[in-house]
Amino acid sequence: QVQLVESGGCLVQPGGSLRLSCGASGSILRINAMGWYRQAPGKARELVAVETAGGGSNYADSVKGRFTISRDTAKNTVYLQMNSLRPEDTAVYYCTADGVAMTLQFFTSWGQGTQVTVSS
Repeated sequence: QVQLVESGGCLVQPGGSLRLSCGASGSILRINAMGWYRQAPGKARELVAVETAGGGSNYADSVKGRFTISRDTAKNTVYLQMNSLRPEDTAVYYCTADGVAMTLQFFTSWGQGTQVTVSS
């Protein structure tokens, strides 16, 4: 079973910074892409950032220039550096991973979510 464990969510003041981490473990042959989604109260879940196996990255327009996704492929870990945080960034942030398991089957896994609250 492939599992994702997230950490780093907390209460932070507007304008502050926060770094989220997510590590994948289990019977993994390889991970192709890892990324972050978020869901705010009353809103649909949206893609925040994703990094592909080829090293490319994509961001939601609302976070461009403020958030940075990075990945340590050797550790199967993805990070989200969040700067200049705004109250609108308040949401549950979910880590995702796509890849191939040792069974040679494709998988898509989700983390349990970590709460980020931006408030004074």
